[in-house]
Amino acid sequence: MLVEDNSMDVELTMEAMAENNLDKRVVVVRDGVQAMEYLLCAGQYSNRKPGNPAVILLDIKMPRMDGIQVLRNIRGTAELKKIPVVMLTTSREEQDLISTYELGVNAYVVKPVGFKQFIDAVRQIGSVWAILNELPPEGGER
Repeated sequence: MLVEDNSMDVELTMEAMAENNLDKRVVVVRDGVQAMEYLLCAGQYSNRKPGNPAVILLDIKMPRMDGIQVLRNIRGTAELKKIPVVMLTTSREEQDLISTYELGVNAYVVKPVGFKQFIDAVRQIGSVWAILNELPPEGGER
C-alpha cells in the first residue's frame, strides 16, 4: 500500500515497483483519511476484499491526516498493528524520525532527490518488505 499525496512521487514509486512486478498489487491512496478507510474497510472501501497489505509505504506530510497520525492509528488498532510500515518521506526533521520510531515504525527512508536514486530506494524497499519479509500468520495477505 502506498500512502502519498504527491503525484510525481506516486508515479516514480509505481515505476520502481513495476521493476519487481509489484505494481499491479499496490493500492495507492492520497491521504491519511483514505488510508485508514482502506485499512478498516470503511467509507469508499467498505466493499473491498478483506485483508491487510504486506507493507505500507507512508508519507508524513499529507493533507487531512498526516502520516504520523496514520501510524499512531495503525499501531493502536489490534488488527492492523503488525503491518510493517515504512516511512517514505522528504522530512529530515529529527522530531519526525523520533516520533515515528517511538510509535513503532519499521523503517524510515528519506526520499532521495535524484530520479535514479529514488527509483533504486523504492525498488529495494519493495524487494525487502513485499517479497523477502516474512509476516506473522495474522499479519495480513501478500
